Amino acid sequence: MTAVAAFVSATASPDAVGLVILAVVTAVASAINSVAGGGTILTFPALTAILPDTPARMVIANATSTIGLWPGAVAAAWAYRGDRVDQPAWARWLLLPSVVGALVGSALVLVLPPQWFAALVPWLILLAAVLFTVQPWVTSRAAAATGGEGRPTSIAVACLLQFLVAVYGGYFGAGIGILMLAMLGMLQLGDIHRLNAVKNVLGTVVNGAAALLFAAGALLGFHEVAWSHAGVMAAAAVVGGLAGSHLARRMPPRIVRRMVAIIGFVLAGYYFLK
Repeated sequence: MTAVAAFVSATASPDAVGLVILAVVTAVASAINSVAGGGTILTFPALTAILPDTPARMVIANATSTIGLWPGAVAAAWAYRGDRVDQPAWARWLLLPSVVGALVGSALVLVLPPQWFAALVPWLILLAAVLFTVQPWVTSRAAAATGGEGRPTSIAVACLLQFLVAVYGGYFGAGIGILMLAMLGMLQLGDIHRLNAVKNVLGTVVNGAAALLFAAGALLGFHEVAWSHAGVMAAAAVVGGLAGSHLARRMPPRIVRRMVAIIGFVLAGYYFLK
């Protein structure tokens, strides 16, 4: 992330060059998000390097990144629509905790210092990467413990976990895709493509709720959003989301699973080093 910020900072003058670089970074980040998640570690430093150096720059970058990446999540969810065929009806119950959790997390951005979650981020992502890697074993154990797919206990546990993931997603969000894939993998929803299909819908809901709250806060004067940057990011995010989904869906599930696990461990390592 430091390297991205340094590169953008060195080449972001004039403004047009910075916006072009931001568009490229956003497209790559959106493609990564469509497969696993973690694209925020690219867009956030790119924005902090381009935006004016003010005390509110971090908050502005966080809000702008969330808003700018959301159209890419919508595009990825649309691209995976075929993999949601025959998904169990109870999976829709995960939408409500996604919305509520995202709104809670986004509201916390305005009242809590980011350091509160900073210490937990690497551990959360590492745990998710480990769980995802050993998912076949975890799935069988979780099914035995909760009573199997679709049982009230397993649904209740899944809703609680999704609420907590959504709170984290609304507050910071780096690695939220890995966390959701680890949670969804325990629910016996199918292979990695089917998991990604559900994950992208939930990610769209979480990011959409957070983006809506950030946009409303900016319009009401509570904080700022770099709207021109968000517009550039939105267009690039759609391209990246569609491209990433198109490529991933044509790969064997085991290859995509390995890619997701690698991204998760790389993210965890980055945040531990940071």
